[in-house]
Amino acid sequence: MRNKFDADEEIEQKINPHIIKRLFVWIKPYRGKMVLSCFIMLFASAISLTSPYLIRMAIDKAIPGENIRMLVILSVILLLSTLVVRILLAQKLKIMTRVAQQIIVNIRKDVFTKLQNLPFSYFDSRPHGKILIRVVNYVNSLSDLLSNGIIQLISDLFTLVVIICFMVAIDVRLTLVCMAVLPVLFLILILMKKKQHEAWKQESYKRSNLTAYLSESINGIKVTQSFARESVNQGIFNGLCDICKKVWIRAVNINNIIWPVVDNLSTFGVCLVYMAGISWLGDGMGGTVTVGTLVAFAGYIWRFWQPIQNLGNFYNSMVTTGAYVERIFELLDEPEDITDKPDAKELPPIRGHVTFDHVNFSYEPGNPILKDVNFNITPGTSVAIVGPTGAGKTTIVNLLSRFYNPDEGKVLIDGLDIQDLKIKSIRKQVGVMLQDSFLFTGTIMDNIRYGRLDATDEECIEAAKTVHAHEFITAFPDGYNTKLSANGGGLSQGQKQLLSFARVLLSDPRILILDEATSSVDTQTEKLVQEGLDKLLKNRTSFIIAHRLSTIRNSDIIFFVNHGEIVERGNHNQLLEQKGEYYKMCSKVSM
Repeated sequence: MRNKFDADEEIEQKINPHIIKRLFVWIKPYRGKMVLSCFIMLFASAISLTSPYLIRMAIDKAIPGENIRMLVILSVILLLSTLVVRILLAQKLKIMTRVAQQIIVNIRKDVFTKLQNLPFSYFDSRPHGKILIRVVNYVNSLSDLLSNGIIQLISDLFTLVVIICFMVAIDVRLTLVCMAVLPVLFLILILMKKKQHEAWKQESYKRSNLTAYLSESINGIKVTQSFARESVNQGIFNGLCDICKKVWIRAVNINNIIWPVVDNLSTFGVCLVYMAGISWLGDGMGGTVTVGTLVAFAGYIWRFWQPIQNLGNFYNSMVTTGAYVERIFELLDEPEDITDKPDAKELPPIRGHVTFDHVNFSYEPGNPILKDVNFNITPGTSVAIVGPTGAGKTTIVNLLSRFYNPDEGKVLIDGLDIQDLKIKSIRKQVGVMLQDSFLFTGTIMDNIRYGRLDATDEECIEAAKTVHAHEFITAFPDGYNTKLSANGGGLSQGQKQLLSFARVLLSDPRILILDEATSSVDTQTEKLVQEGLDKLLKNRTSFIIAHRLSTIRNSDIIFFVNHGEIVERGNHNQLLEQKGEYYKMCSKVSM
């Protein structure tokens, strides 16, 4: 089952070779600054590589010839070159830090935008913690790779080529000796590549599981304490932490094989060079190696291995980050089932005529939820939808709001197929009040104004008065400026629903959907809300899903839905006379 905190997502064994290519979509707008940083880095590297050559000249020429002037000039050049290199590197770091952080911001914005457009099914099929870790942790993991890794990679490759050129110019034989150990390094990297990738993928999955459980535990803390499950939950969390530690240590241990290998091979290579160089000093084997040459070559060989080590570190970083980036791309590649057609049109101001024309729908293939649903609702009609749990009541209004698309048939508003219309233009004129009254962090006024951001304070207050929320709001010391914590902490469920109700009313929709909107309102408050509803529903098409008879009995038409079909339709008195399913439901409620 996918939607479970400890269920690992599917692991691909193949390393995606297109990660860098896809990252360049975000890098491209800043390529000018990155090229500038690259030139700065290359210039700094070129200057720094003159140091061993200057030292060689000092040892082989200035010191033996007692040329103090030449020695001073070489020393000054060496000092200035070191200073220039430090300044250039600082400037490069400043530029790339800003570029990397802007790229991170853009990636995070794109991920969040994607989340806003994904269908309900995406969020229903996985714990929210596994989504959250992609937006925060995995995106953050790109920072070092973008700020230093890519430019450093180019610089190291350039430095490596230039160093080899200097080394060849000094002594070809010593250069060949130095490079003799490289095939061993490349062989080890090839052998370790797949193991590293799989290890870091496993680490990303286990960390995702941990974050998912943490998020779930915070959201469900009231239930946890109500059932005294603290110790059980602590045990589960400790187990997930131990698994994370185990897979992280394994991944790091695999990673740590690389740098000791590079370090030991570089030391071995230096030893070979010294052994060969000493044996070739003076008259040995041609007598072409001088002390200055050997000292300069030693300086270059250490510099030769530094970019090799950096490349090894970049490889480690790429493998580690690549596992995280793939999770980000998986999210960005999720299909958006509910999207506008290329030629979609704006929904003009509507009257509220709603038609379902032979609509069939299923969340999963082979398991139909709605079967050949047909109805034609004229503007201003109030429709109550009742029936047993799981009958398909909420699915009908979800299709009307275009949270899903029907498998077959059409849903029309004022004669227009809603699949030919822009989604936002539909939802601006279709107000939805859900059973789950979610409130955002902020003031009460902010939460009401969420229904229409350009509304005045007076309009927000009027909406609150309509649903009789004004009384309890003004009872707070700060009134409408009362600050709410996450999801309205401190308010009763009934108060939350009243605020959500005011938010919907403020949007002034032509079609109003109430999905168990009064389920958490006490009987006395419901009477007050009903008075406001009578005013609101006048000349407005409405769909009301409810179980309370007081909420549905005055509706113009009632649909009794069972097993995905409308089995009965009519007003309250007509359905009672039929003595069918609706009559049985009312009889149970009356009892």
